[in-house]
Amino acid sequence: MALAEKARIMDEAAIQRTLRRMAHEIIEEEPELSDVVLVGIRRRGVPLAERLAGFVEEFTGVRVATGRLDITLYRDDLTLKSEAPEVEGSELPPDLTGRRIILVDDVLYTGRTIRAALDALVDQGRPRRIQLAVLVDRGHRELPIRADYVGKNVPTSRREVIECRLREIDGRDEVVIMEETS
Repeated sequence: MALAEKARIMDEAAIQRTLRRMAHEIIEEEPELSDVVLVGIRRRGVPLAERLAGFVEEFTGVRVATGRLDITLYRDDLTLKSEAPEVEGSELPPDLTGRRIILVDDVLYTGRTIRAALDALVDQGRPRRIQLAVLVDRGHRELPIRADYVGKNVPTSRREVIECRLREIDGRDEVVIMEETS
């Protein structure tokens, strides 16, 4: 399956503005930031969680805790992805019990990645609450999962793919729609 770029829906400035807005929404929803942990889902959720934490600190003076969550072994499509999956490991605060967790990811699609992340988190403790923040929600859910903080809703067809590129991983910030070509 070959993919071709169909449209650029966010550039660096748009991503920056969106993350700043999402940080304000988190601050409004979470008056006590000391219990909050922004947990990025590896790969692109990690730099997004770090950026959100930076904006929360810029706006409030409070540095919220962050973490990295590797869901590789929790995926329901593990055997379809690779015969030898690459596990990077999670880096989380020592005790998540009683904490308010905000999972952070780049694109919300079927909900299966988030289901795996929930399983992985619960194995680390019993958070008081788990919420979800995503840069892009593209629809087509297969599980009853929704995001609490959404950067941009982008209706897509199943022939389209949303690619989020971040400077920490890809060398540039942009979100593009890719489409299958014949």
